[in-house]
Amino acid sequence: MTATDSSTEAPPAPEVPKRTAAVAPRGVNHLVLNVRDIEESHHFWSDLLGFRQVGNLVAAPDGRERPTMRFYSGVRDAAQGQHHHDIALMEQPDLPPPPEKWTLSGGGCAVNHIAITYPDRESWLAEVKFLIDSGVRISRRTDHGMTHSIYITDPNGYGVEVLYDLPREVWENDINGALNYAVDHPRSEALHDDTDYLDDFTGWGDPADKF
Repeated sequence: MTATDSSTEAPPAPEVPKRTAAVAPRGVNHLVLNVRDIEESHHFWSDLLGFRQVGNLVAAPDGRERPTMRFYSGVRDAAQGQHHHDIALMEQPDLPPPPEKWTLSGGGCAVNHIAITYPDRESWLAEVKFLIDSGVRISRRTDHGMTHSIYITDPNGYGVEVLYDLPREVWENDINGALNYAVDHPRSEALHDDTDYLDDFTGWGDPADKF
């Protein structure tokens, strides 16, 4: 079927059994952000964080104008290549001004932060170094129980966590403890990264808690 097909009869609905609980999703598919200036935000998400633009909205076939919107993809894995889009930016020039400083708690944006995963420790270190060399301010440098992370701010005031995942065996036996664990380091030591990963989170969360 093409976009111009106009079938008059809809196919019959499939038989779907009734469920007593929601279906677990695979994860978050993509995120759409309202931004003041599409070019400024393109620079941040594409030039600084490495997302590749894969599309943009154009006028509809009937001539109807649509918003200024661009779509960006990272790389899920070597076999899959790029996604249809991980992030989209929609220009909204009348957004309120961003807060002067991003903080993990007490911030003024409805979106607290967006977490961006890099493939491994080496690529994460390379990206952190690139951001520092590009003059991007590091807001926070934190070792979590399941990731090592830095936090920066996009031009619209959204917090962005730049991270790499620790090996699964580090956190899989106590996810709640790993989620609770957080040790901050001086921002000046953003590139100092200890690979002696903690895997005992006693005192950081109750391992008896099951979610």
